[in-house]
Amino acid sequence: MSAAAPNTIWYVYGIVPSTLSPGAKAPGGLDDATVKLERQDSVAALVSILDGAEYAPNAVETKSGDVEWLSPRAMAHDRVLTWASDQGGGAVVPLPMFSLFSGAEAVRAMLRERAGQLASTLTRVARGREYALRVYRVDAELLDVVTTLSPRLAALAAAAAAATPGQRYLLERKLEGEKKTELRAVSHRIVDEMVAALSPEAIQVVRSPIPTLSDAERTARGSMVLNAAFLVASDRREAFQRILTSLVERDGAHGFRFDFTGPWPPYHFVNPGDEADGSPERATSNAGTGDGG
Repeated sequence: MSAAAPNTIWYVYGIVPSTLSPGAKAPGGLDDATVKLERQDSVAALVSILDGAEYAPNAVETKSGDVEWLSPRAMAHDRVLTWASDQGGGAVVPLPMFSLFSGAEAVRAMLRERAGQLASTLTRVARGREYALRVYRVDAELLDVVTTLSPRLAALAAAAAAATPGQRYLLERKLEGEKKTELRAVSHRIVDEMVAALSPEAIQVVRSPIPTLSDAERTARGSMVLNAAFLVASDRREAFQRILTSLVERDGAHGFRFDFTGPWPPYHFVNPGDEADGSPERATSNAGTGDGG
């Protein structure tokens, strides 16, 4: 393949099996650029050739703080990876946004260097599709039923019911105070039970840190208590969804809200070492620019 022109840069969305062909049905990439494959043995990179000035590392660093500039590019990046995942049965290794290379030879060098590792990852993630589950807790609703979910609180309530009027008053006040303390412990236990119930139907599970929500988001949805991704094989998807439905029915009555989405490309199931950000010829702000090829 001819060398990339000095005013162009190669953008890599992710890695797929070399047998995948974008063809006419491939979506447009960043700036509606054509998406094609750069193959190296059994693996290939999904690439677009972009304007070198627009996507120079220092320009990207400056513009990435502009939501209006970043948002359509993030959607295009995800659109290409989602398409590849759909076409390849889930076999795609997503790369971070703005994985930029100086030219075809720089991309091929990365593929040669990591071919074995990437092929192994593609085989693993091809076994399933990623589904995301976020669970929120509405405190007011859980407080109403927390006594029935906590053996300690249930025992305290029973003691209050059997006590003399004077003792009952003190025990009931203690019970009200203990409810808020117990709320978090009960919430953690229920969330762990959810994950334990769903995990046998998944190939792999990743629990991510809880993101910081705005006051408006917490008011609208509650406090997020679970941020998880599940890699689920196609033949286990119905069983997974049946268990999730039972959890929604059971715990929805206790003040929990569920946000279930997918399938997605396997963003959470690609090891950091599978990504190409160590390539010496990657055209980023902290790596040299290769000569192309």
